[in-house]
Amino acid sequence: MAVTIVGTLDTKGEEIGFARDVLRAQGVDVHIIDTGVVGDPEIDPDTAASAVAEAGGTTLGHLRDDADRGEAIEAMGKGAAAIVQQLHDSGDLDGVLGLGGSGNTSIATTAMRALPVGVPKVMVSTMASGDTEPYVGATDVMMLYSVADIEGLNQLSRKVIANAALAMVGMVTNQPDIEIEDRPTIGISMFGVTTPCVQTAREYLEERGYETIIFHATGTGGKAMEDLVRQGVIDGVLDVTTTEWADELVGGVLAAGPDRLDAAAETGTPQVVSTGALDMVNFGPRDSVPEEFEERYFHIHNPQVTLMRTTAEENAELGEIIAKKLSAANGPTALYIPLGGVSMLDVEGEDFHDPDADTALFEALKTNLAESVELVEMETDINDEAFARALAEQLDAYMREVDLAPGE
Repeated sequence: MAVTIVGTLDTKGEEIGFARDVLRAQGVDVHIIDTGVVGDPEIDPDTAASAVAEAGGTTLGHLRDDADRGEAIEAMGKGAAAIVQQLHDSGDLDGVLGLGGSGNTSIATTAMRALPVGVPKVMVSTMASGDTEPYVGATDVMMLYSVADIEGLNQLSRKVIANAALAMVGMVTNQPDIEIEDRPTIGISMFGVTTPCVQTAREYLEERGYETIIFHATGTGGKAMEDLVRQGVIDGVLDVTTTEWADELVGGVLAAGPDRLDAAAETGTPQVVSTGALDMVNFGPRDSVPEEFEERYFHIHNPQVTLMRTTAEENAELGEIIAKKLSAANGPTALYIPLGGVSMLDVEGEDFHDPDADTALFEALKTNLAESVELVEMETDINDEAFARALAEQLDAYMREVDLAPGE
């Protein structure tokens, strides 16, 4: 078993050396990648900082002369990512451990995010007790707060670093007893307000032999699904819940970025898409909602989540964006529109029921959708069992068309 440690040996050599020794004492091989730019390494690396810089498209001399911290972090992150990918592809990397402050946390987690889901990734960081989304992204990076700054060894840092190293040992030396079946995999997007639809569709697909992976449409969930489509892990997409585009457009906290809905279109992956939760934009606690939205209509989902109803104007723009995304698809694509409501809150008698806003969304979708995209409108809400089954049946049909169905 081999673990790669990514760290700045000009400032954290003692701490990285300690982690190396803990790993070696457990019989694990260690490969150290030096990402330090400013000074000479305190211990000998296996991959020198100069090689990392070159893999990042520059030279160590240039980074030192330029003395631009942001440029250096970006280049060393890019280089470290390239090197860990090479080590993994050659079978010389079973896990990655990182130690550092904000700089090396950025570098090391950039490298970690370049590896497939399932490769153990542990980052001991001074940044792990705050907003970790920039470091974790849509991957399975584990972050451990260092408690004290990583500056010298003491009773706290020794224990935290040793725990991280031993956790890595446990992950790389033990194979979990998990049965993995070679079945076509369907990615499905879900929100609490579209759960009944997803549950019905998931059960239908699993009964027919598919494996399903559900992604919570919280921004990172959508990003993860897009990434796994590009990696070929996901063979078909049931994109029930496209709500992340509402946050992207309006400024909510659960946006997945402007590339949401691109992966399946670009790779030709069969996809069936709907309008789940496009009636809402997500914010944190009520007092965190930006002042510009004070006159809007809200639903308090819980003390930590405030939902804001999208307007007809916003829905029209969302319809245009989504239709154009789907129209660019290279593979079988269908859009299913639930005329009776796009979420639990958008049905008659509930807080977000707004036929005018829904009509604006639906008309914009239909106006901008290419003929190559199959369009189906149903007189149900999105959580109706008939609607859910229709989505699943359509995706199953597409999977059979391209010989990706179970048993084919």
